Amino acid sequence: MTSAYDDKGLERRRFLLALVGGGAVAVVGGSTMLRLLGGKGNATPAATIRADTVLLECFADDDGHHLGPCDVRKLVLTDAQWHERLSGAAFDVMRRAGTERAFSGPHERPRSKGLYRCAGCDTALFDAATQFDSGTGWPSFWQPIAKPNVIETRDTAFGMVRTAVNCAGCDSHLGHVFDDGPPPTGLRYCMNSVALRFVAYRVS
Repeated sequence: MTSAYDDKGLERRRFLLALVGGGAVAVVGGSTMLRLLGGKGNATPAATIRADTVLLECFADDDGHHLGPCDVRKLVLTDAQWHERLSGAAFDVMRRAGTERAFSGPHERPRSKGLYRCAGCDTALFDAATQFDSGTGWPSFWQPIAKPNVIETRDTAFGMVRTAVNCAGCDSHLGHVFDDGPPPTGLRYCMNSVALRFVAYRVS
């Protein structure tokens, strides 16, 4: 005997399997699948996602342990859909390569252990253990949580030569990386706070 809840869950799984069979569902940072199964957040219409598969490194929210490499499909949305998903400030930064005002958002290392995920697609980006106070007013890290999860490209905007950092899960702009950071890498990943979502570990 099954309850009404079980019946609904079964229907969700059947619907999801049908979509996966058609190559329409993307699992980005492990979150989109959860949303379609009734988890936290709004489900993204399957028709808006392309089947561009990327190999990322996945991490658990409970204690940050490494889940290993995972094939996910890059999240691709229209501008209208991004506007629905992001705040105005986040859209300007992440989809238009803007920069938030210094000190306008959380930039200090949190007291809790945790990791930072992309505000657009939930891809794991930075471990809070690598965050440091750069004095710039933007959250800064000396390395990403996994190199495959970020994309670094040459940026010559505004007459400067910099290295832009984007999320590999959805191509959203995150910030820039500079070579004036602390040991052990000497790098400073200078990120926009609106592009990040902090997840505190549930298990210490």
